[in-house]
Amino acid sequence: MGIKNIFNKLKKGKETIEGKEKKDKIFTSLKKFKTEEIAIMEFERSKKKLFDVNRWSDMPGITSTFKLYNWKGEELQATKPSKGDYIYINLPGPLPENWVTIVALEEQENFAEFIVSPSPKPQARGKEKDEIEHFFIDEATSTFRINREGDTLFAYEIGKNEGINNQGTEAANREWINTLIAGGGWMGFQKIQWEKLTDYLVHEIEIEEN
Repeated sequence: MGIKNIFNKLKKGKETIEGKEKKDKIFTSLKKFKTEEIAIMEFERSKKKLFDVNRWSDMPGITSTFKLYNWKGEELQATKPSKGDYIYINLPGPLPENWVTIVALEEQENFAEFIVSPSPKPQARGKEKDEIEHFFIDEATSTFRINREGDTLFAYEIGKNEGINNQGTEAANREWINTLIAGGGWMGFQKIQWEKLTDYLVHEIEIEEN
């Protein structure tokens, strides 16, 4: 690797930590079934898993806690979210809470997804609208998607514009912790978390029933 390439890599890493550089990432899983008819049935089951966000917390092994809320800050037991709902995300360990809001939701015959974006906590919007309760900036999005093509199911987590929330008023008093989470621990845990979710959505792993 030449001196110029080393310099550019270091510069890009520095810009990422300073919140100036944004990244896109994608995690995906697939599962092929014996027949298309089986895949059609399994897609319906996959769709229930996708929309039942509260159940994501029960995935085996180390995982984050996910809870669905409405705009009033009331926890929801719904098995399907709506646009404008919020998701509370608590990473493993003694870390601050993180919030996203659902900005889009689409459902078709062989396709379903919803998109979230970092946000203030419920009821804070309009009061402390500049303070984003998340380690990524509010321009970032995560798309949770499933689709069926013939006898195969696909699941995706697609991250866009993942910049660290450590600049200006949006970061509130979380500049350093956001940098540590997004630039350190989360980047390592992110692959484990989202690959586990996409595997769960295509039924490669299951939640044990009590």
